[in-house]
Amino acid sequence: MFALNRRRPGGPAPAAASGAPMRRDPAPSRWDYRYQRLMLTPLFRIGLRYGLPLVLIGGMAALWLANPANRALVTDRIDAAREMIHSRPEFTVSALEIIGAQPALHQAIEALVDVEFPVSSFQLDLDALRAAISEFTAVAAVAVRVRPGGTLEIAVTERVPVAVWRYIDGLRLIDNDGVMTGMILSRADRADLPLIAGDGAKEVILEALLLFRTAEPVFDRVRGLVRMGERRWDMVLDRDQRILLPSDDPVAALERVIALHEAQDLLSRDITIVDMRDSARPTIRLTEPAINIMRNVRETGIRATRD
Repeated sequence: MFALNRRRPGGPAPAAASGAPMRRDPAPSRWDYRYQRLMLTPLFRIGLRYGLPLVLIGGMAALWLANPANRALVTDRIDAAREMIHSRPEFTVSALEIIGAQPALHQAIEALVDVEFPVSSFQLDLDALRAAISEFTAVAAVAVRVRPGGTLEIAVTERVPVAVWRYIDGLRLIDNDGVMTGMILSRADRADLPLIAGDGAKEVILEALLLFRTAEPVFDRVRGLVRMGERRWDMVLDRDQRILLPSDDPVAALERVIALHEAQDLLSRDITIVDMRDSARPTIRLTEPAINIMRNVRETGIRATRD
């Protein structure tokens, strides 16, 4: 029988056989374990792969740029490269073309641009130029661009005047929106446009234009519209005649006057005022000669009755 070598509890382990190699513990060390755990973290791997090289490159660049001579060298190289690009022929603007502007507006835009050609397109602030031209009251819309071939093109859409507004400082041209598009010295300069006058007239220009269209049968006799108290219109005709229109629905009141004129030749008679302010009771005012004639007829009739 063979004797069994048993390890006593708490006793030392049996000694290894003489000359037998020691086996290496397969478990990683503490630092190796932590490194492996970090390498399993995606953010750590990205930082190690990309962040560390960037930090090293940035640090080297910062050290190199800390020298003033190196900074001046970089600045000079950048300026030279920018100047070389800006001076290329394809970026050179050599002419100005203004489209759609009347002579007065054309001259005003030329004075505003005030650029010595040729100039690099990089030196032109097109947005600022567009905003400045839009400030002109005569301009409804504007487009600014540099055309191929080196031409600065300014395409202007002017406001179209529809009436002449007589104000305390002169005669103004206004469009459908009541915006002033320019000024004229004499009514004869734009005799083709109807005339309006009075405070607040331009704010209701659309109503005024509708009244002018309603008065088309007698338009050759119409001298203009006057805004009274900023609430209603008086239509002025030749022969010192006036049609006093109400503040509510003046177009319908004017249509009644035109219908009376076409039926009974009302406006060709000796009257000075047709008062339509009270739609239930329109009245007329005769001229002085007509009043005298009516007075004489009345007196003649009274005397004949007495006789």
